Parts: sequence; C-alpha cells; structure tokens
Amino acid sequence: MISRSDFGEDFKWGVSTAAFQIEGAHSLDDKIPSIWDEFTHRKGKIHKGHHARMACDFYNLYPQDLDTVKSLSIPNFRFSLSWTRIINQDHSVNEKGIAFYNRIIDGCLARGLEPWVTIYHWDIPHFLEEKGGWTNRDIVSWFGEYVEVCAKYFGDRVKHWMVMNEPMVFTGAGYYLGIHAPGRRGLSSFIPAMHHATLCQAEGGRRLKFLLPQAEVGTTFSCSLVEPINDSPAHQRAAVKIDALLNRLYIEPSLGMGYPVKDISLLSRVEKYMKAGDEERMAFDFDFIGVQNYTREIAKRSWMVPILFATLVGAHKRNVETTLMNWEVYPASIYEMLKKYGAYEKVKKIYVTENGAAFEDTLMNGRVEDKRRVKYLNDYIAQVYKAKQEGIPVEGYFVWTLQDNFEWAEGYRPRFGLIYTDFDTQERVIKDSGYWYRDFLEGKELLK
Repeated sequence: MISRSDFGEDFKWGVSTAAFQIEGAHSLDDKIPSIWDEFTHRKGKIHKGHHARMACDFYNLYPQDLDTVKSLSIPNFRFSLSWTRIINQDHSVNEKGIAFYNRIIDGCLARGLEPWVTIYHWDIPHFLEEKGGWTNRDIVSWFGEYVEVCAKYFGDRVKHWMVMNEPMVFTGAGYYLGIHAPGRRGLSSFIPAMHHATLCQAEGGRRLKFLLPQAEVGTTFSCSLVEPINDSPAHQRAAVKIDALLNRLYIEPSLGMGYPVKDISLLSRVEKYMKAGDEERMAFDFDFIGVQNYTREIAKRSWMVPILFATLVGAHKRNVETTLMNWEVYPASIYEMLKKYGAYEKVKKIYVTENGAAFEDTLMNGRVEDKRRVKYLNDYIAQVYKAKQEGIPVEGYFVWTLQDNFEWAEGYRPRFGLIYTDFDTQERVIKDSGYWYRDFLEGKELLK
C-alpha cells in the first residue's frame, strides 16, 4: 500500500488542461481564429461535426472550476495560454486576452493553487498558418515574440513554465497525417515543421530563462513504450525506428544529440532546412521535461509503409484491455518511459505532465461510477512510485484532465475528465475518480 506521503513532501500533484479544449469564447474579446477554429469548420474532420466554440465555457466559468480544483485538494493547476487571445493579427498585444489570463493566474493564487503554464498547446493563429505556419522558418521569431509577451505579463506570478505540448503530435498529426489542424500531409510539410518546432522549443526556453532566470522552465513530450511484435530482427528494427520517431525525435535535439538520423534515414531530408548554427540552436538546458504517457505500442516490419518499413499493430488486434481511444491499458509503459528518459545524462528532473484515460462514462442519478478510471490511475501512479523508488528523477504527476472537454478530432466523444461535463447545460459532476484522487491527495486513500 502506497500513500501520497511516500512520494515525499516536495512531489508535485496536479491536473492538466488546455486552452482550446476548455475555454470556448472562440471570438470573444477580440480573440482571432486559430488553426483549430478553421479546421473544425471543415466537413468530415471532426467527429460528428463537433466544434469548440463553447467547449466547457471555461472562459466564463473558470471561478467555479478553480473552486472545484481547490475542493479536490489538487495543489497544482496546469493550463495553456491561447496565442490567439494574446497576439492580434498586426502582432500587437490584445489587452483583453492578457486580462483574462491574469484573472486565471490571480484566481489560482487566491485559492492557494500553483499555476503551471504551457505556452503552446497547438493553437497557432490561422493568419500565421496562411504564411506557412510551422513550415515557415519565420515562426522562430514569431514564436519568440509571443513567448516574450507571456513572460512579460505573467512572469511575476508564474513560476513553472512549459514551452510546448507534445511537438511530435502537433507536427505529426497536423503536418504529416493531416488528421489534426491544419490538415497538411506528407514529408514536404512534416520535415520543415519538425525542424522549426525543434528550434522554437529551444528558443522559447532561452527567452523564458533570460527574462525569468528564477523560473522553472521545461517542455513536454508525448511518449509510448514501443516493443516489437516478436523477437525477430526485422521486427526489432521496426520497433527501434518507431521508438526513434515517437519518443526521441524532439528530446534528443534539445539535449544536444541532434536528430536520430541513424535510426530513421528519412530524417536526413532535414538538411535542406538546416542553417549554420542550427545544431546549437536546437539545444537548450531545460530545468525539467514533462513526460506524457498513456499506453504501449507494438511494432512490426511492414513492406507496405515506404521509407520507414515499419508499422504499429492496433490494440484492437491484440486482445488486450483498451480505453475508448483504442489505447492499450498498460501501466508498466509509464515506468519504462520514465526509466528511458531518466537515463539521458542531461535530463535533470521529470514531471509526468499528462496521464489519464477515456472510458464510457455514464451519469446516473447524479453520479458517475468510473471504476475503470480509478483503477487506471491507481495502477499508473503506482508505476510512477516504482520509478521514483529506483532513483529516477520523477518529481510530479498531473492527471489528464480536469473535466471532459473537446478532444480534438474526436470531438466530445472521449471523456477523459475527473469531472463529467454536460455540454448542453455546462453542468459539472465530479466523477468517482475525482473523489478518489482527492482522497488519495488527502491521505485517506492508498494505492493498491
């Protein structure tokens, strides 16, 4: 049996959210369109044509939601800033957007909550996408200016910063697969977007640390344990390639190791976009990294996938327990990824900045009995404890997410929240998992 106190007094417990997924108020107070505002207008891109124009109406209901965070004894609240609320189309500052985030930050502090801020969680302004977005090298200066505005207006109170959320996802899904905004496809979009996101990741860190030397500055990475379908050399090579793509592509350049070209030869195409000094510009000595893990992936050799010659075997084909997202429930994955990232010499500290699950939640008689989520959180947090006990420098854990919200291309179908959201009425109902997390944080519940 493991209690909260076993993790130590300084271990950071929290919950994570993202602006576009919860705020709504898509055009209020001079907010300009993001790529996701535009993408959700396209037919067939989002489940059942859902959009985030209202989402959870956090823009208006944030006092209630912050009260709930406080009531659940969650001491750290992670949220993201919307680039499109803060910067106008003429690159001037939108004072109304600044005022909104000041209300959030001050609201956290007034309730004894520590604000943790993500600067970029996927919602680049649409007008910048029309100029090439992440494929345009000018984004390094555009992003740097945005980071400086955030530091200037919020740095007096925000002590914990994350530059980016999951660059592999927003470049891979948005600029290669085309299933996320802005819907671009192919290597000709992905490779420059990848390189410029890598440069921005480090540039954002440098600018934050220069302006806020006392702040804790990090960035976050999506990751999944990748294992071969069997021990044959061909399948093992496939797993190495997919691991390099999913788990190493962005962290290794930040550590000064460059891109993993040795294991993914197609990455050599980035040379077209490299300039003198880029190897150094890609690196930054972050105070921490955020690990965001949900599942395990199984890889196999495939002649049907040109260049990479590797593919994933879907969880639905493997007779394993899955979430609503068709992700395998595999708690050991988070331990293995903490171990993997903790082995990098230059990684000083790790926080789990996202972990959670979507299941078929049903509201009945004012209650959501989400037993599977309770077990999922219990089992994954136990694996985090195992990693910590082995000396891996993991110092915090944030649940994804506070409330059911707009889950990108999946719309409102998957429910990840500790709180059930009725998207018609905006009523919130704390799920059993929310009460379980509260009781664990209060020392009344033990990990089993």
